[in-house]
Amino acid sequence: MSVRPGGRAPSPGQAARRPLAVHWFLPTSGDGRGIVDGSHAKEEPGRASAFRPPTLDYLEQVALAADRLGYEGVLTPTGTWCEDAWLVTAALARSTQRLKFLVALRPGLVSPTLAAQMAATFQRMSGGRLLLNVVTGGDENEMRRFGDWLDHDERYGRTREFLDVVRGTWEASPFSYEGDHYRIADARVSAPPEPQPEIYFGGSSDAALPVAAAQADVYLTWGEPPAAAREKIERVRDLAAARGRSLRFGVRLHVITRDRSADAWETAQRFLDDLGPEQIVEAQRLLGSSGSVGQQRMVALHAGGSLAATGRARDLEIHPGLWAGVGLVRGGAGTALVGSHDEVADLIEEYHQAGFDELVLSGYPHLEEAYWFAEGVRPLLDARGITSRARRPGTATARTHAVPF
Repeated sequence: MSVRPGGRAPSPGQAARRPLAVHWFLPTSGDGRGIVDGSHAKEEPGRASAFRPPTLDYLEQVALAADRLGYEGVLTPTGTWCEDAWLVTAALARSTQRLKFLVALRPGLVSPTLAAQMAATFQRMSGGRLLLNVVTGGDENEMRRFGDWLDHDERYGRTREFLDVVRGTWEASPFSYEGDHYRIADARVSAPPEPQPEIYFGGSSDAALPVAAAQADVYLTWGEPPAAAREKIERVRDLAAARGRSLRFGVRLHVITRDRSADAWETAQRFLDDLGPEQIVEAQRLLGSSGSVGQQRMVALHAGGSLAATGRARDLEIHPGLWAGVGLVRGGAGTALVGSHDEVADLIEEYHQAGFDELVLSGYPHLEEAYWFAEGVRPLLDARGITSRARRPGTATARTHAVPF
């Protein structure tokens, strides 16, 4: 068996697997040249701030780049500091052609019947380009800010019922339901979505995994080292199999990829140099108090910030090419793929061999990093047979959608 240039021999059965889907991220809380708002340029005398507000014009630039570069979709987050995911993506649907929108929503903040109606409308208006990222929520302060006072495990129970109602409303009309959290009579939509939006779902706790196994089409996890990430998804796979279901698995990561490995690590070092010790301590105080099990696992990767004490970015490399520096000051996904294009492709291949079917990536700034990855790493993944050659609007192989606005 020959080995591909720059890669390893394919694992048994790899050729039969579905090609890896690669998504990008829509920075609806703003963007910049560092991992915190504004980055280093904001502090340099005589230089304009590097912070890019999340205007519709800028978000459209990112979405159009992702569309033209062949990304499958863009994850659009939800939360206090983000612009509303539904409104932003609806506004961008008309200016894009094939790009899908992975819209984050929180059960409990909207009626499941209304969510089913919103999704059905979006699917028709976008030509079938909606995916749903169900975020049960983890930070107690933020949940209470939105008026949600259920405890951690209760929220997952409510999520399961929420998805029961959403799917039931799509599949049967009228649909009635009575559970611990919802009592629904004769729910319906004017027409079911075609196709039904796939459900992406994340959560690391014992309360979350059975919900994923019962309801998710794609289980998402943050980027722990491949062996640890594999162990987690195998638990979900077994739980789903016991219910007669099969899932796909996705991993959420940042990426810093350059022509030379040294240049990528220089960028990671600059990101770290931008952070003051007090900034890291305060961020870790907040992140360490989170009720999210997934967030606690992210904090553990850099030992609560202590691995940053030397000031060297490479000391936060927790697996070859996997950097935990982002999680020093940002919640959620706290790790980044760092290295040359070949090195990043090698690490992605590790995740693929560990059982992952989808990548959800982001970078700083998102516009430029989308090009670095698509032009540097994606051709290598295509050549290795891990991804299929990206379809781009305006090419003979592109699939376009009529958008009936």
